[in-house]
Amino acid sequence: MRDQNALSVDFKPEPYWWDHAPPSLSNEAEGDLPERCDVAVIGSGYAGLHAAIVLARAGIDVLVIDAEVLGYGASSRNGGMVSGGVNVGKHVDLDRDQEKTMLLEASLSYTWFEDFIQTEGIDADYRRTGRFVGAHCSDAWRMLAKRMVILNEVADSSAYMVPATRTREEIGSDYYKGGMVLERSGGVHPGKLHQGVLRVASNVGAKLFGNIRAGAIIRKAEGLRLETSRGPVTADKIIIATNGYTGDLSKWHQRRLVPIASYQVATEELGLDAVTQLFPKHRMIADTKRLLYYFRPSPDGKRLLFGGRARYLLHDPIAGALHLRRKLITVFPQLAGVKLSHGWWGNVAYLRGGVPNIGEGQPDILPGVYHALGCHGSGVVMMSWLGYQTGLLISGQTNSHSAFSLGGMAPFPLYLKKPWFLPVVGAYYQLRDWADHHLDKKSSR
Repeated sequence: MRDQNALSVDFKPEPYWWDHAPPSLSNEAEGDLPERCDVAVIGSGYAGLHAAIVLARAGIDVLVIDAEVLGYGASSRNGGMVSGGVNVGKHVDLDRDQEKTMLLEASLSYTWFEDFIQTEGIDADYRRTGRFVGAHCSDAWRMLAKRMVILNEVADSSAYMVPATRTREEIGSDYYKGGMVLERSGGVHPGKLHQGVLRVASNVGAKLFGNIRAGAIIRKAEGLRLETSRGPVTADKIIIATNGYTGDLSKWHQRRLVPIASYQVATEELGLDAVTQLFPKHRMIADTKRLLYYFRPSPDGKRLLFGGRARYLLHDPIAGALHLRRKLITVFPQLAGVKLSHGWWGNVAYLRGGVPNIGEGQPDILPGVYHALGCHGSGVVMMSWLGYQTGLLISGQTNSHSAFSLGGMAPFPLYLKKPWFLPVVGAYYQLRDWADHHLDKKSSR
């Protein structure tokens, strides 16, 4: 039976961010869908909009469509934690040179992101707060210490280690065994950010249409024919920028991309003093577990926002919220009596290679169909950057390859439509995380 006492009387099963910046339709969304354009972008999140901005500024006729209202997906649902690509290749073994190249570009993406917000005058509650990555066991702390070296050397992360005895300087909890601080990191209001980017895209002339579902893509003599729920569109090139919401839009991409739901909750208002006790420096916080927790103060400093994995196949924002609340209390036992005001989930996209990818998926069969996909839950800056890079690539404004365009996208074995293996993998990771944390705790006594 669900513990409804854990939810506030006005609990909302939707993102906290939507209280201030709900996704919406553009003014032209009810108009006639163009029959032809130079480039059609599928997906109105950060990636799709940034690609459209670059293309429109280059004088290219660009159309953006989305199956839902504009910004309905992860771009208005994420945790709003931004950094210079510190999570690139986090859970995979990359060639050393490849890792350095990707981290260097990811570091550049963070500088570009900050410049874009400032140049375009986007008020998205962005602050460079820094991030604390909590070590869930002693071995994880030592791995972070090794990671810190390359992050400072290549990504200019301004990182340093925090020993276990000083954990309370970063978080009002004894759950972690010290960790790593990344000064070159911050927080943003993702809903307000999306609205700002959407405004820029509209102002530069991109055509924006929501509530239009994309269908089959067919190569014709006159170009690429894209079937939609409001009639066909012919384009010279198409960009798939749907990330964790790709679904069966493209069978080829579907086999290479696994959508995984990330759940989040917001507490009722705690007050600035109480939040400061939990977050002494008001940093963003993540940890080293395979099924990580990520959490932060709300931009106004009055609530705690907490995210992690909860359910894999059958999604339920209330059940997920109650599950996360139990996890929240393991980190902050002092919040046992606090209620939740919001609970929601959104899809992140995982690729088999473990790093994002842009480029043409099938240049021999469907030339001209590009994608920007697979940020593995760290997509505010990276998805924006990949969209920007894809726009440069298609408009011919770049003379070098992105580090994220050099590898292919391999299919997942035995995976066609439903990611049946996620509950099994999740249970395995949960067991390993539990063993790491509790065996380490036992040995330290």
